[in-house]
Amino acid sequence: MAPILQKYSSTLSFFLLLSFLLLPFYLANSQSFIGVNYGQVADNLPPAEATAKLLQSTSIEKVRLYGADPVIIKALANTGIGIVIGAANGDIPALASDPNFAGNWVYSNVLAYYPASKIIVVSVGNEVVTSPDQNLVSQLLPAMQNVQNALNAASLGGKVKVSTVHSMAVLSQSDPPSSGAFGYGDTMKGLLQFHSSNGSPFMINPYPFFAYQSDPRPETLAFCLFQPNAGRVDSGSGIKYMNMFDAQVDSVHSALKGMGFKDVEIVVAETGWPYKGDSNEVGPSLDSAKAYNGNLINHLRSMVGTPLMPGKSVDTYIFALYDEDLKPGPGSERSFGLYKPDLSPIYDVSLSKTTKTPAPTPATPAAPTTPATPPPGKTPATTPSPVATPVNPAPTTPVSPVNPGPTTPATRVNPSPFAGNHGAASSSRQPHSLLLILVAMVGIYSGGST
Repeated sequence: MAPILQKYSSTLSFFLLLSFLLLPFYLANSQSFIGVNYGQVADNLPPAEATAKLLQSTSIEKVRLYGADPVIIKALANTGIGIVIGAANGDIPALASDPNFAGNWVYSNVLAYYPASKIIVVSVGNEVVTSPDQNLVSQLLPAMQNVQNALNAASLGGKVKVSTVHSMAVLSQSDPPSSGAFGYGDTMKGLLQFHSSNGSPFMINPYPFFAYQSDPRPETLAFCLFQPNAGRVDSGSGIKYMNMFDAQVDSVHSALKGMGFKDVEIVVAETGWPYKGDSNEVGPSLDSAKAYNGNLINHLRSMVGTPLMPGKSVDTYIFALYDEDLKPGPGSERSFGLYKPDLSPIYDVSLSKTTKTPAPTPATPAAPTTPATPPPGKTPATTPSPVATPVNPAPTTPVSPVNPGPTTPATRVNPSPFAGNHGAASSSRQPHSLLLILVAMVGIYSGGST
């Protein structure tokens, strides 16, 4: 018996070592947690076919559209790239009141292209819950349900998910992350029950960039860019956070848990950093954009996860694939792109499949520590707290589309430097599947040789 156990142990050690050596290659070529937003408020974008080829040359495996442009959806056919399509806010009343309209919408925008075009999510509306149109808010859930029913009728209910995208303003509390809570009571509860019942993701837009703009200290910049910093202790949990992204994601996780929906998946629908802006804007720079997006990608690839959701990477859609030169607002709004219209990168964040140079390594989540007590007499006015106080979202500026169809969201305001976003998707569990396969091979090998 001892020789058999010794042989099994030796074989297991070999395959575990092999899995360790293969894991970086596996991750580099299977990164479905990395997505990108493809906005079209521009007059200089390359053809959709060229964009499809560009995406295939990168480790980007998902694309979020703000509409359902048939040219783009067709161009992405047979590429294996996951596609999030959007139903416009203006379509919500008809989707909510008329099941036939919802059925026709699904037929025209999903069934006409699926499965060659890998549509994975239909996002009904954008940042609806925080809009001032209460009538639209009340129609959101019925619209989502009718789209879901239409997908179910087409036998796509378990394959194409239905969701809606939120701004961080849906959080009434986000500081510290462990105290994350949603506002909009019954509305949010109904939406979360929908997600739970249908296995669909909760999609939200966290932006450390806006957190930095509200607190432009050097230490905040380092915290937002995944760079070396002293960390920030959550006074409720004792966890020390080493970057703003994790803090924002975990505040959403806490909010979901607080409402009894901790198993609902979180998806980061947008996050990014502009590489330039107007002279009076705080934060935009090429170095900071490269650091944020590069370190974010590396953080996702590390599979470290967040302190409250360790060991798994959230599906994250970087904003944005290209600049959108027709967008209104400050210069930064037109400067979030990763690639130029000629398809060359604006800056390198190691997305190319032929370039494996890793981005700078981000700090990993630290173990819980005892929260520090501020010295007596100190106030945020003189000594800002490491865990920044939530701020109200700034006024939004509506974006007018160049053509009917896809548009980028009107705003990406972050209501709190410690606001949150998403849980892991199935893609983040793939490395574990690889390990299980290797272990199974060990069992087969050992069993066949005894």
